Amino acid sequence: MTRAFAVPAADPPAAVAHFLARLSFETDVADVHADLTAVVPDLVVVDSRGDAAWAQGHLPGAVHLPTALIGARAAGTVPSGARVVTYCWGPGCDGATRAALEFARLGHPVKEMRGGYEYWVREGLPVVTAGGVTHRPVDDLTAPRASAACDC
Repeated sequence: MTRAFAVPAADPPAAVAHFLARLSFETDVADVHADLTAVVPDLVVVDSRGDAAWAQGHLPGAVHLPTALIGARAAGTVPSGARVVTYCWGPGCDGATRAALEFARLGHPVKEMRGGYEYWVREGLPVVTAGGVTHRPVDDLTAPRASAACDC
């Protein structure tokens, strides 16, 4: 018996349901970048971090709406019916999850961007800072150096 299958895999119908459910709640950095680049209509990407984090850098085209303010400010910031993608610092932070929960409670179709700002930056994608748009070199543990897409 292999270690990977010491616990048997789920039967295929259960696996389909599980993986489909995951994809209905989450998206990745590459897909969000592709949608922002294509200017997908009715997509709003929300940075749920605080003011200092936003000032340090954020995704081009993102809306700044800290999690604690979503209930009070979402209606004036995010159009009714808009599809929302939330992000926070990274995989070790639940801020984007809490923000996504708030948008779901408000009736928005919503997904959380896995990896958050950290993986956006590590994949060499553009960020907006006080000095303008910039980017860091690609971390080859997160994406190929030659492109922002892993072709998966």
